[in-house]
This record gives sequence, C-alpha cells and structure tokens, in this order.
Amino acid sequence: MNMKKISALVLTAVMAMSLFAGCGKSNSGTSTNQKTDNSLQKVKDAGVLKIGLDDSYPPMEFRDEKNELAGFDIDMGKELAKKLGVKYEPVTTDFNGIVLALKSGKFDAIIAAMSITDERKKEIDFVGPYIDGGQIIVVKNGSPIQGKADLKGKILAAQLGSTGEQAANKIEGTKEVKKYDKVTEAFHDLSIGRADALIVDGQVGGYYTKKEAGTYKILTEKLTKEPEGIGVKKENKELKDALEKALDELKKDGTLSKLSMKWFGYDIYKQS
Repeated sequence: MNMKKISALVLTAVMAMSLFAGCGKSNSGTSTNQKTDNSLQKVKDAGVLKIGLDDSYPPMEFRDEKNELAGFDIDMGKELAKKLGVKYEPVTTDFNGIVLALKSGKFDAIIAAMSITDERKKEIDFVGPYIDGGQIIVVKNGSPIQGKADLKGKILAAQLGSTGEQAANKIEGTKEVKKYDKVTEAFHDLSIGRADALIVDGQVGGYYTKKEAGTYKILTEKLTKEPEGIGVKKENKELKDALEKALDELKKDGTLSKLSMKWFGYDIYKQS
C-alpha cells in the first residue's frame, strides 16, 4: 500500500473518530441538561413520606407511656403526608447526625424542631418556618414578675447547654442562673420556689404549663426568636415546593392551630 493510500485511510479514521466524539459530547450534554428533579415523584411512587426525627424532645417528638411516638411534629408530619397522598413513616435518628442522614438519603425530610440557621442553610434547604420559636419566661402562677425588667436580683433556671441557658446568661442583674441537666428538674425547682423564673423554649414551656394547669404562667415577652423549619435536600426542589404548599394549607385551614392548642396549650399561630 502506498503512502497516499495510508494517509487517506488515517485521515478517514481521524474524521470518523472526531464525528463520534462530537456526537458523544452532544448526547452527554443533552442528557445533563435534561436531567430532572423527581424527588416528589419518588415519594409518591414509594407511597410513603419518610421523616427523620429525634424522639427525645417533648412536646415536639417523644415516646409516650405506651412507647409510641407522639408530639406536635409527629402529628404535623402525618398531616403533610396526607396532603401529598402518601403514608407517614418516621425514622428515628440521633439529632447530631440528622443533617448528614438526610443528605445520604436515609429519609425525605427532617421534622424535628430544627432551628433555621445560616450554618444549616449551607448544607440543606428549609420549608417554612412552621414555628417562630424562641426562648420565653415561665414563672410560678401568682408571681409578681411581669417581664424581663423584673428579673433583676432573681434566681433563674435553665437547661444546661440549651439556648435557654444562653438567653438567661445575657439577662443583666440576675442573682444566679441555675443550670439543670433535665428541663423537668428546672420546672420542679420553679414550682417549689428554688428558682424565680425559668427560661425555656416556647413550645416546651407551653406543654408543661398545659400539663400542670394552674402551676405555671407564661409571660408575653419573648427573649429570642428561633424559627423552626422542615429540612430537605438542596436538590429536591419539587418535594420542597410540595411541602411548602401543603404547610401553607395546614396553616390556612386551622389544622396547625388545633395541633398548637393540643400540644402547647395556646395558639402560637395567632401571634405570627
């Protein structure tokens, strides 16, 4: 075979390879561009909405006397699943690893009284907030304390390591901030007069005030604002939109107000 024929064959081969390479690149690009978010359809196809939660935070999510899951977030999760036309499936997870578990696909969303923070928004997206939470002041029924200004020289109670402890430490002029491992212990000391006021999450304060009617009183002044939302993966836009729509409907039709009365003893949505 002479050199001209060899050169012609090589040129033909190079052109053919270039053509196939061009087609492959085009197809690959088209495939990437046409990639769609099917997060909502996956939930509907599975027939369940898997919700990640930590079952140790009453009244949001906890185990009742029968060791069954109960709480505001549990009831709300069931209502959201109903709106999506699927069943509710709780997945209990340690709170410290709950964001990582969501990102790894262990469940579809987080409903666990999760505060919306800038740090968490870097990792996941949020639906809501569904509760404008925050720290409140709880006193014994009949106490003369009316607000933050009356806490000077008083003994405050707060749960150790909580945002309630942080808020209590920022109040100037107090006599002492007592710190407790369990919030139940803090409520007990408030009831017997070992503390003058308790700084605690609003939902928790409402729950115990309702549970032990006539013992405690919640003051109207709020110390902090901590909005809480539903966590979803950043790429799951369709599921996020569907949950946002369902949440808005639950607010408008009064369902969330009923759940608020049931678990907190007052309607938090009248204040929002």
